[in-house]
Amino acid sequence: MIDIDTLVLQQAAQWQRDGVPAWLVTVARTWGSSPRPPGALMALNARGEVAGSVSGGCIEDDLVARVRAGAAPAARPEVLRYGVHADQARQFGLPCGGTLELVMERIGPASQLPALRDHCLRRDCIERELDLATGAVSLRPGPADGLPRLTAAAFTSHFGPSVRLIVIGAGDTTGYLCQIALTLGFEVIVCDPRDTQSPAWTMPGAVHSREMPDDLILRLRPDRRTAIIALSHDPKLDDLALIDALQSQAFYVGAIGSRRNSDARRARLREHFDLGDADLARLRGPAGLYIGSKTPAEIALSIMAEIVAAKNGVARGALDSVAAGKARDGVRIAPVDLATACPL
Repeated sequence: MIDIDTLVLQQAAQWQRDGVPAWLVTVARTWGSSPRPPGALMALNARGEVAGSVSGGCIEDDLVARVRAGAAPAARPEVLRYGVHADQARQFGLPCGGTLELVMERIGPASQLPALRDHCLRRDCIERELDLATGAVSLRPGPADGLPRLTAAAFTSHFGPSVRLIVIGAGDTTGYLCQIALTLGFEVIVCDPRDTQSPAWTMPGAVHSREMPDDLILRLRPDRRTAIIALSHDPKLDDLALIDALQSQAFYVGAIGSRRNSDARRARLREHFDLGDADLARLRGPAGLYIGSKTPAEIALSIMAEIVAAKNGVARGALDSVAAGKARDGVRIAPVDLATACPL
């Protein structure tokens, strides 16, 4: 699945190729509560067709009305502000106190949308600078997590790779997890070389790899927009993935299992693969937020919630992990005997 911003760029580039007059709208700044964050994209054309969004719907309607009335910018980009007054906030459905500042630009050859779309598909981090006087655009390498900047002369926005989820192990929980991740716009890759699992496992929209997990991780070189979760229940596969994943830039690395099994896994990784405390501290295990999950679908929801929280910068410990939640609710577990503990 392609993330929403890339889909907007693809649709806008298609309208440009088809010769349909179109505009790109970007959320530049927000104050107070706002429906969409800075950097959110929307494209619309002269027929009133829309891709993406910048609000809950009312502002989109006003932008379409501008286009139909001939009030949309033809050459120079325009900065629009909504929600400054209480009446306007009510008119456009903005939350109380919310103010939204948008940059609206006519799409043309100088917009460089095909090049920007190609950079996004290659997982490049790009900074796009729009000259507010001429509409000319320049593209250059930029940070993955940069915030938009608006000055009197230029508007700078940032485009990074889509969020990617690598899942080790193809099973029931993996199927539910992939469905949720695809819905959230994640690029999903499932790795399982086992003959007993792979033939029967399919998921439209997800890439299925038969590589060994360590080979896959080394090939993909996980970046700061990548999450990795081990779900195979086979330490020969999960551990191989985790060794390299924990030493990568991935923003999330987790593994399924009980607290006993998670402690045994950490001991194996430390003793046999020389991973240090800093690497092991990154491992989320048992993976997931505590919601009392029992079924594969509930476990997938718990794990995906933790991945999204990590992606959005929620501090670790602000929400109950599975281990913390069970400990708080008094679910007891015997001390780990690493000599006899099941490796799973």
